[in-house]
Amino acid sequence: MAKRVFIDGEAGTTGLGIRARLAAEPGVTLLSLSDARRKDEGARRAAMAEADLAILCLPDAAAREAASLAASLGAAAPRLLDASTAHRVAEGWEYGFAELSPGQAARIAGASCVANPGCYATGAIALLRPLIDAGFLPPDHPLSITAVSGYSGGGRAMIEAHEAAGGPAFEFYALGLEHKHIPEIIRHAGLARRPIFIPSVGHFFQGMLVAIPLFLDDLPGRPTGDDLAAALAAHYRGQELVEFAPAEETGRATAEIPGGSDVMTLSVYASAAHRQAVLLARLDNLGKGASGAAVQNARLMLGLTAPASRARETADVG
Repeated sequence: MAKRVFIDGEAGTTGLGIRARLAAEPGVTLLSLSDARRKDEGARRAAMAEADLAILCLPDAAAREAASLAASLGAAAPRLLDASTAHRVAEGWEYGFAELSPGQAARIAGASCVANPGCYATGAIALLRPLIDAGFLPPDHPLSITAVSGYSGGGRAMIEAHEAAGGPAFEFYALGLEHKHIPEIIRHAGLARRPIFIPSVGHFFQGMLVAIPLFLDDLPGRPTGDDLAAALAAHYRGQELVEFAPAEETGRATAEIPGGSDVMTLSVYASAAHRQAVLLARLDNLGKGASGAAVQNARLMLGLTAPASRARETADVG
């Protein structure tokens, strides 16, 4: 019997991407509401009661209200997958980064409520958590994280601004150091000290780089770049949607990912002479950073066993 999925907020960028991916999944039936009924609480509640899984693609406050609406159904409540920031560090919600640690995919598969990770957080946690678990990086080590994203990650207003004549070529933002992804990076990377996080947006539609510089002599055991690379490669060996790749000999990395991909690539750029390294994650902010990750989690929660595509194209949401 087909699994029924209701996307609450399917008209937004992430919701459209999820819908396009799930529409191609065998064994899934999508439940939809007309434009006139999408904000009708009774209609949404009825759709949730019919669904096996409700995916929340809403602002944080609305996502919390939707979770309460689902809970009011009692035994008829669907399982929930929240794409907002609202529940990423909330008790009772499993974190939806399947490659986080051994057994995480199974925990997602068995959870009633799963919080989809943030795009920047996905790259940062993917780089940091294995090195902390392996003892190369102390949880209280001072860290600086810089990142750049395509403008599609900023929602409708940012998309319209960048696609208008004269849209900004590049901009830093959240320079008040209060970006909403910081709490989940701290919690799920296993940090004991708040990192400095500096995000930015470039004048390209989709793609993302997350970079973390390190002074190798300041780390326990004074590891080499090869040591860090080996730890990351070992952690993600055999994973479908996270891969380790050697650093490019050019010393360059581009954030833009035309056409999109659900695969995140990790690398370590290092200088043996200067005892410095840069951890780098490259991902699609609409793929593994948003809709692709949500579908990966949905498939786990629904028990869909066919392997995920390594290069599934992002939906055309422009």
